Amino acid sequence: QVQLVESGGGLVQAGGSLRLSCAASGRTFSGYAMGWFRQAPGKEREFVTFISRSGGSTYYADSVKGRFTISRDNDKNTVYLQMNSLKPEDTAVYYCAAARYGATSLAHDYDYWGQGTQVTVSS
Repeated sequence: QVQLVESGGGLVQAGGSLRLSCAASGRTFSGYAMGWFRQAPGKEREFVTFISRSGGSTYYADSVKGRFTISRDNDKNTVYLQMNSLKPEDTAVYYCAAARYGATSLAHDYDYWGQGTQVTVSS
């Protein structure tokens, strides 16, 4: 079992930045690929980015490429999402998730999910 707790969300103006954190406890953190997803009101959950177990491989949705950066610190059991140049359309609840069998952009491939943190970008 892996427990994930996100933090760092909040209200920011368009063009601003936020850094989300996701702290993991339980089984060996380095054994899991990690992903970030988001869900805006009235919309389905969508993939944002993932990072491989070692941190050597990352992948981003086109909508965030060049603005968001995922990273992880396996010594601290934490994955981060640095979000720059935020836009109102980035407003959503952001979730981190852990996958046992490798990095993927598909939500159903993830085994554990955090409770989410709200990000609101004002125009």
